[in-house]
Amino acid sequence: MAESPIDNASTPSGTEPAAGRRRSPVTREAVLRAALGIIDRDGVDGMSMRRLADAVGRDPMVIYRHVSNKAAVLDGVAEIVFEQLSVDAGAPDWTSQLRVVARDFRRLALDHPKVVPLLVTRPLATPLGLRSQAVLRPLEDMLALLMRAGFSGADALHVYRAFFGFLFGHVLNELQEVVENPEETDGVLRLGLYRLPISEFPLLRELAPVLDAYDGTAELERGLDILLTGLAANLSNGDPHRG
Repeated sequence: MAESPIDNASTPSGTEPAAGRRRSPVTREAVLRAALGIIDRDGVDGMSMRRLADAVGRDPMVIYRHVSNKAAVLDGVAEIVFEQLSVDAGAPDWTSQLRVVARDFRRLALDHPKVVPLLVTRPLATPLGLRSQAVLRPLEDMLALLMRAGFSGADALHVYRAFFGFLFGHVLNELQEVVENPEETDGVLRLGLYRLPISEFPLLRELAPVLDAYDGTAELERGLDILLTGLAANLSNGDPHRG
């Protein structure tokens, strides 16, 4: 087994050699936290098992004792971010609780923008029963919240899918808002819409000021207003035997 840079480190005379010092044991959580740091800085493509081993300060074979391959690392990174998202299944107002969850998810996405693609795709790459408890916990608790509110099990699942589909779409859209000319004050110029023939894209050109004034917080709240109002109406008008 190759030695790590830490194992080969020189030490001042009279001190214990680095290879003989007691070091903190490597844990799966420490490996995943190091991977999260790499992805936060350099994106998913910047994360390799060699870089991960260097970040942890161990030989790559030590890393493989905790995560079998890069795919397992990516799953684990999504897991430790999802661990920070909680749903209060006992909340008295289900719509208010979903607003809290939505705001928390957006905050996590903005804290870890380069991890967002993993949050959207990695759980779906694993059969439901094989996903980690951290990934499944929001689903279980949200189903409990909604069923307590009066939704059938089937409808609660539909609400969960619609809700997180909206959240995933929102954060991906917000994180990809890029302007072409930040110094310009005119929306058409800032967004590069002047490149589009006005005869073919009159509405996009007309809405340039609105597009340019994009506000992620306001957009999230407006989307939640539309979504939750519709879901609440569906619940109040629903057939209790449906589902």
